[in-house]
Amino acid sequence: MPALGNPSARRQATLDREMQERSVTAASKRGALQSLTERELDLKNVPLTVYPYALQRRVKAWVRFGAESIRVDAKVVRSTPSAAGIEFRGLDGQMFRCWVWGNAIQMTEGA
Repeated sequence: MPALGNPSARRQATLDREMQERSVTAASKRGALQSLTERELDLKNVPLTVYPYALQRRVKAWVRFGAESIRVDAKVVRSTPSAAGIEFRGLDGQMFRCWVWGNAIQMTEGA
């Protein structure tokens, strides 16, 4: 794989991000973003960690818009022992936020 300092690698990263943003926006038009419920999170009984910007980690995460699941590049901004609160973007910088089960995410290199 070419180094990220390579202009073609940077261009490919930009194209990949733009393709994902288009996919997220298209999926969001077909159904609402699903998130874990208050009952599933059980925040009254489990610890919640909120990460400052410097400690937020990049992940690949499975999310669901209606019946459609897609894998997105996201950031973990909060967590419980079993769930992750993530953020990711669609076109025009639209921010999406949801809670997913911890096993729906995978840390990415350099995260």
